[in-house]
Amino acid sequence: MTSLAEVAEVGPILPYSLLVGHQELRTALEIAYVNEAVGGVLATGQRGTAKTTTVRAFTMMTVGELPVTLPIGATDDRVLGGWQIKKLMQGAAEPEDGLLVEAARSAARMLYVDEINLLDDYLVNIILDVVSTGILSVQREGRVQRPQRVDFTLVGTMNPDEGGLRPQLLDRFGLVATVQPEEDAAQRQRVVETVLRFEAERDDPDSEFLAEARRRDAERKRALDAARERLGAVRYGPGTAAACARLAAAFRLVGHRGDLVLGRASRALAAIDGEPEVTERHVRRVARMVLVHRRAPGDSGTLPEWTAEDDARVAEQLPHSGAE
Repeated sequence: MTSLAEVAEVGPILPYSLLVGHQELRTALEIAYVNEAVGGVLATGQRGTAKTTTVRAFTMMTVGELPVTLPIGATDDRVLGGWQIKKLMQGAAEPEDGLLVEAARSAARMLYVDEINLLDDYLVNIILDVVSTGILSVQREGRVQRPQRVDFTLVGTMNPDEGGLRPQLLDRFGLVATVQPEEDAAQRQRVVETVLRFEAERDDPDSEFLAEARRRDAERKRALDAARERLGAVRYGPGTAAACARLAAAFRLVGHRGDLVLGRASRALAAIDGEPEVTERHVRRVARMVLVHRRAPGDSGTLPEWTAEDDARVAEQLPHSGAE
């Protein structure tokens, strides 16, 4: 396991416990960590709202390293794997793994794509195929590789002002978290104070501020790892399946992927809460993240705003879930 000292040497990554706001994105990442079957996480919000910072802080907290990142403009060789250039120049053909394999073998088991809505369509098709099948098969000029199992959680961020995401890829994300800029002056002040203090003390080995933040990070990691361990013991309550089905029907979801994600995400949330059984309350708390991108099948990939009417529809279908 990576020590706190080793984590500190990676670079100036704001500790997870120092993040201000972004509760929906943090909850989505934690759910996907506790139950990988939930699927990927998409964070959507305007530029400068710390989406990437949140993802990086989360992976640093949970596994002590940054996620494998697929950059915009990545080549086929970099994504799928190719040949080691130095070896080729020496007359030896030695294969080199691509980012998809690296992500599956990484501690985080995560592939992170910033500005995923700007990704080349060809790479989107590759990711769609691998995410849906869990199998990577490379058959290209000069290289044929046996199919191999490649399992990872896909995490993406996007600015909706720069265009939508292909519906086929959008549907592959289990959860979508909307990241809003802080409008409250007191919250904005907290953001500024936190970041400036972090920048001032990040190289100070005696900083009590950072030591306390890392202690809280370690505590949160232990809690999430414990939730992972007890996930299998969490029972679905007698009304869970019916609640998921009612919501899916009320929002006119196509197919059954949304229904299943509602159940899986609710179970992970119950495990995080330390509760032995999934209830309607857990289903209600994950409803927006599961349904927000599944309400308008066949559209251009844009995300209609979640409204008070949507909240009312959820409450109507889950009358025993209590207040938010």
